[in-house]
Amino acid sequence: MTFLFDLIGATFRNATPLVYGTVGETYAERSGVLNLGIEGTMYSGAFFGFAVALVTGSPLAGLAAALVVGIVAGALMALLTVTLGANQHVSGIGLTIGLVGLSEFANRLLFVGQDLRRIEPMPLLEPFAALGPAGEMFDQYALTYIAFLILVPVAWWVLQRSTFGLEIRAVGENPEAADAAGISVARTRYLALMIGGALMAAGGAFFTLAALGSFTLDIIAGRGWVCVALVIFGRWRIGRGVLGALVFSFVYSLQFRLRILPGFGELPFELLLALPYLVVIVALALSGRNVAYPGAYLKPYLRS
Repeated sequence: MTFLFDLIGATFRNATPLVYGTVGETYAERSGVLNLGIEGTMYSGAFFGFAVALVTGSPLAGLAAALVVGIVAGALMALLTVTLGANQHVSGIGLTIGLVGLSEFANRLLFVGQDLRRIEPMPLLEPFAALGPAGEMFDQYALTYIAFLILVPVAWWVLQRSTFGLEIRAVGENPEAADAAGISVARTRYLALMIGGALMAAGGAFFTLAALGSFTLDIIAGRGWVCVALVIFGRWRIGRGVLGALVFSFVYSLQFRLRILPGFGELPFELLLALPYLVVIVALALSGRNVAYPGAYLKPYLRS
């Protein structure tokens, strides 16, 4: 039972950055824009959040800096794809390369030649410590509680029930009709991409400000691309996307623990490491058939 409780707790912790990234990418894609800049946005959020927290001594200041970086990254993606009508694939990949390069350049400029710099990370909250091993499931960071108890229900309600959410879905399905109805396609897509960028950067900052307390190269390790896959797996619905994040994180957490169990230690390390990504591929293959993409997906809209 202790093994199970520990596994469940680790699943929620490992799912936290994926939840932020998946919700942010869902907002972007429901507006009709595929934001492949997510990997770079998470990476830059992780670095600049850490750098500001290191200078100020405040993880909250670092989180605020990461949010600002994410908003700027989302605005830049919107400038390229919405205002200029550039190819979304090229713009997103270029944004990722640029943000990763900028973060690594700044890291080398500021910290190369020094010992690994660390900050005091956000502490784990232990609201049910009296329950013993069972309470370990609830030993989570504040960002994890915010993600599952606040972000997910609020983001779902905004997208499905609010006027702003209706505008996002309208411009993502038929921007011409939305424009004729008086909805500003450009403004709506800018806002969706900026909100999405802020959430992506918060997901990246989770690693440096909470989970690790330090910044290392390749800290995101492809989780941005996993979030893109989870959005497709979730069929652009927040609930399904979050469920996919939990499944991936469960397998990811499980493969670490399988290595110490008798009979599993002899399996190739690479096989266990690839296991969660194989699960994502299989899930996409099974659920990706006859997927109804947003009507204006990948299509720029330039008002005539």
